[in-house]
Amino acid sequence: MLTTEQLMEIKELQRICEKDEPYQLKLNWDMLQSRKENELNDFLYYEKEKLVGFLGLYGFGNKVEVCGMVAPSYRRKGIFTKLLHQAEKVWMDRGTKQILLNAPSHSESGKAFLQTISCSYSFTEYQMKWEEKELLCNDDVVIRHSTPNDLDIEIQLDVQCFNFQEDDARDYNARIKKENTEQFYMIEFEGNTVGKMRVGHLDGEAWIYGFAILPEYQGRGIGRKALTKVIQREHKKGYSIFLEVEAKNANALGLYESCGFKAYHAQDYYNKI
Repeated sequence: MLTTEQLMEIKELQRICEKDEPYQLKLNWDMLQSRKENELNDFLYYEKEKLVGFLGLYGFGNKVEVCGMVAPSYRRKGIFTKLLHQAEKVWMDRGTKQILLNAPSHSESGKAFLQTISCSYSFTEYQMKWEEKELLCNDDVVIRHSTPNDLDIEIQLDVQCFNFQEDDARDYNARIKKENTEQFYMIEFEGNTVGKMRVGHLDGEAWIYGFAILPEYQGRGIGRKALTKVIQREHKKGYSIFLEVEAKNANALGLYESCGFKAYHAQDYYNKI
């Protein structure tokens, strides 16, 4: 669990690293602010009592994403390598199945570091922001809050749409619901529960996560109608609206763009070998 002081130090280090750079680091602040007390996920490196290096582990079912940074004037001194070795011991002890290293697409220092370790490019993810656009709403799709009775369908959606193993999906859902930092919604069509999404709020922003429709119901406009309802709801509350999508997911990318989302940052992911 990170202290308030540590969170402030990480935020300041992020500001320094992003200054005059054409990218934004993905540090998953919603997760940083809700770490478990006795679970090691964050690694900090200090020089003369000043935070100059940080690495975070972010678990998503059967995989862990690794994101971090080193202050510009302290790079090429082996700091991030030391942090990565500490983190490696943790994920090996946990038996983590997949390790994904994250670097902003336009980060030259990040790409240079990745060339020094054993990894292979996996995919690129776009961070997208909604630009105000008139959207037509339709009442044949219903958005409602998730209940404990929805757990089985939520797990199946993670299995069928996000390639989770069932046990991992069950553990993941239990963890994010215990953290209670997001709103969980189910999507209904013709009386059937066919999809889900989550919405998190942070610093005046609404982020849409885990948006999924059962494969047999895809291609029928259900996702567009559900997304439209959530956009209208969050926009009415005054939030800026964001989401993330893999660049290779052409169908999802096309849906989001048609609803008014525009990519503003890109993150590259590499499998640790």
